[in-house]
Amino acid sequence: MAAIFLCHSHQNIIKMEISVELTLTPLQDNFEPPIVAYIKALRASGCTIKESPLSTQVYGEFDTVMTLITNTTKKAFEESEHIILNMKIVKTNRSDYEPSF
Repeated sequence: MAAIFLCHSHQNIIKMEISVELTLTPLQDNFEPPIVAYIKALRASGCTIKESPLSTQVYGEFDTVMTLITNTTKKAFEESEHIILNMKIVKTNRSDYEPSF
């Protein structure tokens, strides 16, 4: 009879927080509906969302935020023929940032 040994790694799982700035740009005359749908999907996620006239920021745990962005962007890309997503990612949660000047 053969012995079976199972090795378990005791890795500490570190939750990495990120901040992501998104700018969705549909290349079409009626550009607002895809942007509105995209932002509403982000809002419904439960992640911390901040909006400005030029971009939307998403804050939270890396895997959660990136899965949200992947799924939401895929849907937007499927529904628009020509569309651009600009994204900036910072490795920290900057949702509480206040300018000091």
